[in-house]
Amino acid sequence: MKIHEFQSRQILSKFGVNVPPARVVYSPDEAVKAFEEFGGQMCVVKAQVYAGGRGKAGFVKLAHTAKEARTAAEFMLSNRMVSVQTGPEGVPVSVLLVAPGVDIAREYYLAITIDRSRNTATLIASAEGGVEIEEVAKKSPEKVLKIPLHPMLGMQGYIARDVAYRLGFKDKLATEAAKLIANLAKAFFATDASIAEINPLVVTKAGELVAIDAKFNFDENALFRHKEIEEMADESQERPLDVRAKKASLNYIALDGTIGCLVNGAGLAMATMDIIKLHGAEPANFLDVGGGVTAEGAQEAFGIILSDPNVKGILVNIFGGIAKCDLIAEALVSAGRSIGFKVPVVVRLEGTNVEKAREILSAAKQELPTLVTATDLTDAAEKVTAAVKAA
Repeated sequence: MKIHEFQSRQILSKFGVNVPPARVVYSPDEAVKAFEEFGGQMCVVKAQVYAGGRGKAGFVKLAHTAKEARTAAEFMLSNRMVSVQTGPEGVPVSVLLVAPGVDIAREYYLAITIDRSRNTATLIASAEGGVEIEEVAKKSPEKVLKIPLHPMLGMQGYIARDVAYRLGFKDKLATEAAKLIANLAKAFFATDASIAEINPLVVTKAGELVAIDAKFNFDENALFRHKEIEEMADESQERPLDVRAKKASLNYIALDGTIGCLVNGAGLAMATMDIIKLHGAEPANFLDVGGGVTAEGAQEAFGIILSDPNVKGILVNIFGGIAKCDLIAEALVSAGRSIGFKVPVVVRLEGTNVEKAREILSAAKQELPTLVTATDLTDAAEKVTAAVKAA
């Protein structure tokens, strides 16, 4: 799960990281008011979106006057932000952050994330902050420190102090930097984050250590422990069908093809998409309804798939184990009666009570003429691709 920068700043502040003042605004008038509250000094206006590349996209702007603050806010709130991370469709902007300018002397990068190759949380730090850390790691890997953290002990004091010195901090600033690194780790582990990032962490010309940008992502499997974080989600930043699927406890990922996939199990989903491609077509989605398919769940799954205008056919590939095939067949027929199948729906069922399930589907053929049964997965793939090509 992602959250906005201003929310990430709030978490950092809660855990003792020095974050400069800022105002969250929702309109050009509020942006002007925030600018004036900061004494009319130069401010930065930043779009709050679930994507990077804001500066290059023109959605981080400096404002030296109230008029410039208004103009920046009007532009951002009336345009979708398009960057390398959003795709050509972009993302909407409904909230902004206005913060006074910081007189920067030096920038650093600091983050803790999950290193799946090591199976541990890892501290990443660099004296090359304020830029794309991926590019730094590619061109100058020696400038990026990567320190795995003990799975039980977490961030130990000596690690924080060592990293602070290796980044070039000295004397009082080294002590402050070590404390900040330790506090970032506390925030990471306490919130079950998958990444906690400060970019840039800056030293001002007055010698103050400040986190002027922040990013947190969280492990969705742990959100039941963090209702206050779950409530921070901004559904406007996600695709509507993704939100709808999440609310129905369905695993859904939109793709670019024309054949919708309704399966029960991630492995089965991968195999289904592979065989669709093998027969010369492209999957339109990955949709896993899980082990227990109910009539309501099947109906919602079909509703989500059919809401995609690119879908020209659907392949249902279900292995009946815990949920018996006859119950699944009844759920599919019930869904068809409720929402109507306007595209070919090819069904391949296998498992417990499969013969009874085929009888149920056969009996519904006249009522649901676009419903087609298949004997195996290859037969199903051939039938759905042929139906889509003929459409």
